[in-house]
Order: sequence, then structure tokens, then C-alpha cells
Amino acid sequence: MDRLRVAPRGREGVIQYYNLIRGLHIIAVIAWMAGMLYLPRLFAYHTRAEPGSQMDETFKTMEVKLLRIIINPAMVLVFLFGGTLVWIDLTRLGPHFWSAPWALTKLAGIVFLASWHGFLAGARRAFAENRNQRSERFWRMTNELPFLAAIVIVIAATTKFGA
Repeated sequence: MDRLRVAPRGREGVIQYYNLIRGLHIIAVIAWMAGMLYLPRLFAYHTRAEPGSQMDETFKTMEVKLLRIIINPAMVLVFLFGGTLVWIDLTRLGPHFWSAPWALTKLAGIVFLASWHGFLAGARRAFAENRNQRSERFWRMTNELPFLAAIVIVIAATTKFGA
């Protein structure tokens, strides 16, 4: 804790808000995860809708709003707050913490989630253009992937195994 008090003046301002930033990061992660868990479920139901039908149009509206109003902004906030936390930890702990197995595992999980986000955005475009090639079963089976990644990330970050 003494290192926090002796930080150079410019860094002290951000470091004193570490817990607030961490809390905001967690809230953003929850929103991002909720959206990425819900969107594939919408896709599963959307596969049953007849193209051009009222239900098809309803799903298209729900999917685009979920992505643009919740998932995309939440991801931006996750990276903004998470990046700030990394910067603070680099200041407090030095760069060596990134080579710990827990940090590399967390980073791999984050890369997966960002890639899955991009995959879902592409799938949303495919549904919007009536060119979805994936089955209801596919969307149901992949629906839980973000949650599995979250389990790995949270366990890595909270236990800091290998540190």
C-alpha cells in the first residue's frame, strides 16, 4: 500500500480511483456478457422465422439494437476501464505481471471474447441480409461459449495462479 501513496503526482489521481474503475469495469463486463449470451439465443429463435415476415423483421430490429445499444458500448467500456486497470497495475507492479500464467490466460480469454463479439456482429449482418447459414442447433450449442470464457477469466484473475 505504501507504493500507492508515493506514486508520482500525475498517477496518484487515477490510482486513488482504482476500486471505482474496477467496479465500473465489472459492470461493463456484465453488460457485455449479458448481450453476448442473449444475441445467439435471439439467433436461434430467428432461424425459425420466415424471411420477410413480421417476426423476421422484429428479430432483425431486436438484434441490431442489442448489438448497437448494449453489446458494442459495453465492450468499449470494458476495454477502456480494463486498459486503465492494466495501466495502474503496470505502474504499481511493473510489466512482469503480464508474464504470469494467470495474466496470459486472462488475455487469451479476452481475445476469444472480442473475436466472438466480431463473429456475432457478422452473424447479425447475415441475418439482416437473409443469408444466415447456421442452424438453430448451432446457435443453441454456442450460446454458452462466452460464459465458459468468463469462468476461465474470472478464475484466472481472482486466483492469480502461477503468480
